Amino acid sequence: MDEIPRVLAGRYEVGELIGRGGMAEVHIGYDSRLSRTVAIKVLRSDLARDATFQARFRREAQSSAALNHPAIVAVYDTGEEHVVSASGQEITVPFIVMEYVEGHTVRALLAGGDPVPIDEAVDIVVGVLNALEYSHHEGIVHRDIKPGNIMLTPTGAVKVMDFGIARAMTDSAATMTQTHAVVGTAQYLSPEQARGEVVDARSDLYSTGCLLYELLTGQPPFSGDSAVAVAYQHVREMPKPPSTVTPDIPEALDRVVLKALAKDREDRYSDAAQMRADLLAAARGGNVQAPAVGAWAAAGAGAAAATAVTTPLRADAATRTLRAASPATTSTGTGNGTALAQDEEPPRRSRWWIWLLALLGIAAAAGIGWMLLNPGEQEPPPAETVLVPDMAGMDQAAARDALAEAELVPNILDPVPSDDVEEGLFVRSDPPVGTEVGVGSTVDIAFSSGPSSVAVPELAGLSQADAAATLDAVGLDVGEVTPVNTDAGTDIGDVVSSDPAAGAGVAPGTRVNLAVASPNADLPNLVGSTEAEASEVLRSLDLGVRIETEPSGDFPVGTVLEQSHPEGVVERGTTITLVVATEAPDVQTPEPTETPTESPSPTETPGEQGDGRGRGGGQGPNQDENQDENQDEGD
Repeated sequence: MDEIPRVLAGRYEVGELIGRGGMAEVHIGYDSRLSRTVAIKVLRSDLARDATFQARFRREAQSSAALNHPAIVAVYDTGEEHVVSASGQEITVPFIVMEYVEGHTVRALLAGGDPVPIDEAVDIVVGVLNALEYSHHEGIVHRDIKPGNIMLTPTGAVKVMDFGIARAMTDSAATMTQTHAVVGTAQYLSPEQARGEVVDARSDLYSTGCLLYELLTGQPPFSGDSAVAVAYQHVREMPKPPSTVTPDIPEALDRVVLKALAKDREDRYSDAAQMRADLLAAARGGNVQAPAVGAWAAAGAGAAAATAVTTPLRADAATRTLRAASPATTSTGTGNGTALAQDEEPPRRSRWWIWLLALLGIAAAAGIGWMLLNPGEQEPPPAETVLVPDMAGMDQAAARDALAEAELVPNILDPVPSDDVEEGLFVRSDPPVGTEVGVGSTVDIAFSSGPSSVAVPELAGLSQADAAATLDAVGLDVGEVTPVNTDAGTDIGDVVSSDPAAGAGVAPGTRVNLAVASPNADLPNLVGSTEAEASEVLRSLDLGVRIETEPSGDFPVGTVLEQSHPEGVVERGTTITLVVATEAPDVQTPEPTETPTESPSPTETPGEQGDGRGRGGGQGPNQDENQDENQDEGD
C-alpha cells in the first residue's frame, strides 16, 4: 500500500514487503525502542478505507494479542496511523506488529503435490492442535486454518498465524464469489462455514482434518472448478479415505481423519486435546476412539439422502439436465433396442407433464379471476406464525437454539456496544422480541461487545507495572511514559498522573499516557528565605540539608545568604549546604580610669596604693595595722 509511512507509532521502521494475502500486506520491520526485528501487517488499501472494517480489525487484533503460546505467532502491538494520501484524503492505516518468524509455510512444503512422511505430518498437526487447544481455552476460534497460515521454523517448530483475522473476514460482507474473501480457503471450509452459520471450535478441527488429509496424501479432500463447487462437496460429500490415495497410510489414521471431517459437528472431536490424543495413538499403533471407516461411509450416504429429500426441486432439475443429454447419444443410431425404447420414454412423460401443467395453469387462472371478481368474499388462509422468543441473558449458542426451537432462522449481526449487557450476551433482535412472525422467518440478532466506554482508573501512587496491569484489567493500554520531577511524597518510578485523567470515560483499547516520578528534583532559589523555610523545602524534595553560618549585619539573623547548588535539576538525596546569617559580634569599649581625689601619702608607693584598691579601696578596720606592716617592711 503506497500510503504506509516509513515509521509507525514513532518506533516501528517499515521495511520491504515479505508477504501478501487476500486481506493484508506483511512487511519486515524494526522496533527501534527494543532493538528487534518484527513483522508488520497492514490492512490492504481498499479495506483500510472502510471504517467498519477498521473497527473489526482493531477488535480482533486486540483479542489475538492476548494469546501467548509457543505455537502461536506472538502479537506485540497494534495501532493505527493517520496519513494523507496522494489525493489529499486522510486515511487511517491500522497495523499489527508481530513476532518475526524465520522459516517457510506448510503451503510451500506441499507446493510439489507430494505427501509428507507420516511422522512429519503428525508432528505438524500436533503443533497446530496445541495452538488451537490454547486459543479455544481463551475463547478465540481461528476460523482460517490452512497451510498458508502455518509456519515451520528451521528447528522444526510449528507456528500458527493470523488468529482473529479470519473472523474479521467472516463478519464482513464477503460472499463465496468474492475472490479476496473465500476462494483461497474454500478447500478448508467446514460445512457450517460453507452454509454461513456461526462457527465454533469444532470448525477449526474440521479445517485441521483437511490439513492432515493434504499432508498425508498431497491433495486436499475436495477439489473443484470453483469455490462454490468445493463448498458444496464440504456440505454433502464424504471424502475418500486417505489410504485409497496413499496406500501406506494405516487404517487408524483413516479413522482419525474421517472423524475430524464429519459433516455434523456433533460427530467430530469435541476439542483439540481429544483429536491430538487419537492422532498420537494412531501414529504409535495404539487404540483410537474414532469409529471404523465403514461407519462414515454409511453416515455420508444417509446425509446425502436426507439432503436430497429436503431439496426435491434441485434433484429434479439435475435429473432433467441429465435426461436432456441422452437424445444426443441415441440419435447416432447406435445401441440396442432396449436403449432405444428407454430413450423414447421421456418424450411421453414430458407430454404428460405438459398437459398437467396446462390444467394447473387453467385452474389457477380461473381461481385468480374468481377472486378478483369477489374481493370481499375471500380471505387468504391464515399463515402459521410464531412469536420471536425472549433471548435476554443468552449467548449466541443459546439464542440460536431458542430461535431454532421456534422454527425461526437466526442471522448474527455485528456486536454492538452496551453499558448494561455483559459482553457476548443478547442485546436486541429485528423483529423485536415478542413480535409475531411467520414460521421460517429470518430474525437478525445482535450481541454485546461490552461497554462503549471505560473509566480510566486511579493510577497515582502505583508502580509502573501495577498501573499497566490495572489498565489491562479494564481493557485499556499503556501509552507514552514520561518521567517528571516530583517531591519526596512519591517513590521513584511510581505514577504521578495519567492522561486522560482518572475517571475520564474512553473507548476500550485507548492508550493512557503515564507520568512517573523521576530520580531528580527541581531545586528552587532559596536565597533570601529563612533557614526554617529553606530546610522544609529541601526535605520535601527528598534533599539533605547542611547549615553553615556567617555573621552579617546587613541581613536578619536566620536568613539564607547562599546555597551550594544553583537553582535547577538535582538528583534526589543530594545534600544542599545553606549559608545562614548570624548576629555580628559586639565591639568592646574600655572603661575610663577614675581620678583620685587625694594625693597619696608620702610614705605610700603607687604599688601600695594599688594594693589597697585591690583589697577594696576603702577604709577598713585593719587599715592602721596594714600601714604599720608596710612601714616595717620599708625599714
